[in-house]
Amino acid sequence: MKTLVIVTHPSLETSVLNKRWVEELKKYPEKYTVHELNKVYPDGNIDAEKEQLLIESHSNLVLQFPVYWFNCPPLLKKWLDDVFAYGWAYGSNGGDKLKNRKAALAVSAGIKKEDYSKEGRYRYTLEHLLSPFETTFLYCNADYRSFFAFYGTENESSASELEKSAQDYLNFVDNL
Repeated sequence: MKTLVIVTHPSLETSVLNKRWVEELKKYPEKYTVHELNKVYPDGNIDAEKEQLLIESHSNLVLQFPVYWFNCPPLLKKWLDDVFAYGWAYGSNGGDKLKNRKAALAVSAGIKKEDYSKEGRYRYTLEHLLSPFETTFLYCNADYRSFFAFYGTENESSASELEKSAQDYLNFVDNL
């Protein structure tokens, strides 16, 4: 089965990196379904049942987003709250729809990797900041596979760095 990539970016059309990642994934529609939340739900009203069925029809799940105030964009948080519901993602009455499903994150960090360290400017690693996502997947018995990250400002990155990032991202998703 295919991998579902949930893309949440408040301004994907002006993004360099996240837009490039989406373009790369869309070259392989037989392998990936790219689901852009901001396009599908511009009003923020999420159809949780539709989203659950979409997840169920895929073997793997990737959440792609820019790190936004050291977290995810608000629409993704709302999506998680609405879609990963009791009785579906966890709990009794069949709450096992994410069980053993491979799950991962793909993030653009926007800050240098050195700043995401115990000694760095923000005193926390990106792994630490993303741990609530890992914990969520573990709570739902999903098979969490870690994260792929691009550090630094996309506007300051060379075309070759962005292209390498797109290829590395594709390899990461292929190897879930």
